[in-house]
Amino acid sequence: MRRWILAFVVLGVVGVGACTLLLPDGLVVKGPILNSILGRGRRAPTDALIARRLRPAEGLSVSIFADGIENARFMRLSPGGSLLVSQPRTGRILLVERDADGDGRSDGNRVLVDGLDRPHGLDFRGGHLYVGETGAIARIPYRESGPDTIEAAGPIERIVEGLPPGGNHWSRTLRFGPDGGLYLHVGSSCNVCEEEDPRRATILRFEPDGSGGEIYASGLRNSVGFDWQPGTNDLYATDNGRDLLGDDFPPCELNRIERGGFYGWPWANGDNRPDPDLGAGHEAEIARAIPPAHGFRAHNAPLGISFVRDPEAPAAYRDAALVALHGSWNRSELHGYKVVSLHWNPAGDIEERDFLTGFAEGDDVIGRPVDVIEAGDGRFYVSDDYAGVIYRMAPQSAAEAARASESGGFFDRFRTGSSDDRTDPLAALPAADRRALASRGASLFDELACGTCHVAAQAEAGAVVKPLRELAGRYTLDALTAYFLTPQSPMPIFDLPEADRRALAVHLLETHGD
Repeated sequence: MRRWILAFVVLGVVGVGACTLLLPDGLVVKGPILNSILGRGRRAPTDALIARRLRPAEGLSVSIFADGIENARFMRLSPGGSLLVSQPRTGRILLVERDADGDGRSDGNRVLVDGLDRPHGLDFRGGHLYVGETGAIARIPYRESGPDTIEAAGPIERIVEGLPPGGNHWSRTLRFGPDGGLYLHVGSSCNVCEEEDPRRATILRFEPDGSGGEIYASGLRNSVGFDWQPGTNDLYATDNGRDLLGDDFPPCELNRIERGGFYGWPWANGDNRPDPDLGAGHEAEIARAIPPAHGFRAHNAPLGISFVRDPEAPAAYRDAALVALHGSWNRSELHGYKVVSLHWNPAGDIEERDFLTGFAEGDDVIGRPVDVIEAGDGRFYVSDDYAGVIYRMAPQSAAEAARASESGGFFDRFRTGSSDDRTDPLAALPAADRRALASRGASLFDELACGTCHVAAQAEAGAVVKPLRELAGRYTLDALTAYFLTPQSPMPIFDLPEADRRALAVHLLETHGD
């Protein structure tokens, strides 16, 4: 029996790998989703990797504030300044302690509430912590005298039960609006279908005690994040477009939410284009659908959104909206994996700019932003459920700004090593050793059939080639040698001694450094 189970698992893994290379664009499975299927996790990036990869907006720095936080999803600051983060997989709400010792990192964390059913969204009102569970809205009384002092002061009370649970989109984000109402999103049960429960693919509104439930807006496939614009109190929500229509359609959306508004799903996508599977016969519904206020690239998966209200925030970002793009999973080329800012001009048009980028380089993904919130004093927190970390973005100090200016600023982030070997990570090797290692590495490249994935002339018909380029700007010799121990899936792990791994690294840096 065990042999059959093992064979099934092996066939599944092989099948997933084949899909990654051979299936058409609409069915490609790659990136972090593929790693999850194959059981490959991601550790928190090192400070050196963060310095090389992550690129914050001008005037800001970025660093890890807390790590080891499995499945870090939505965050909220309590009235007393405590930072909470939800962990749906563990059923917990975690308190992430402040940096009291001044070393730049959280001093630790502790469980505030346990035993919840996939908790996601959080908010505070009237002495209670409100939590969106997959099938209910829970609230817990709490007491707090300042940062990190928060504690539960009573049992969990479920003020709304019987919400449609599970399905493809099980997360429930909730927030209190400026009108005092409790707003909750319920995503669709599927990629595209006609739902039996009318509460699916909606934003619901309740009174704070859970009464008066109503469908506030519908036709929203998966509006995980929403917030109210300062000055107008207009409600804006992100929305994830459907899958399996190719790399570039449909766009993900930002919608301006109106009470009673209908936003197109499942009969229309993007700017009210009829869905190829379900649109026919629903022309009337499509005609009354409200088109998006802004379109993100297809499959970017926008999640958390927060308008910038902090007067200490950089002037260029005040009143902008920050959006966490979780990143694509079924594009032939990954996209998203960053935080962007949205800026409204006087005419009401929206411009999208990069705010924190570098989580993905090609197929190499080091993180997936989920939520972004303000932390006061011009700081921001970004949660990452892939690496299990919370990043802190803060205004650069005078010393940091000077170092960035002296070292070349933005472009210096792509360089490695000292000023003497940035253009050639092999410069320190004696010439004879370099030639010998490069020759041995070339033989290994051929023996291991690396060209079938990386050289077009050697690849099988229909395979997606992963070209090697600019390795010298991304790796030192030691870093590339170490990379072969834990390569990015779907690259296989070869059991090579360190000398062979080093030789292969020399060959690649020689031939694919530029």
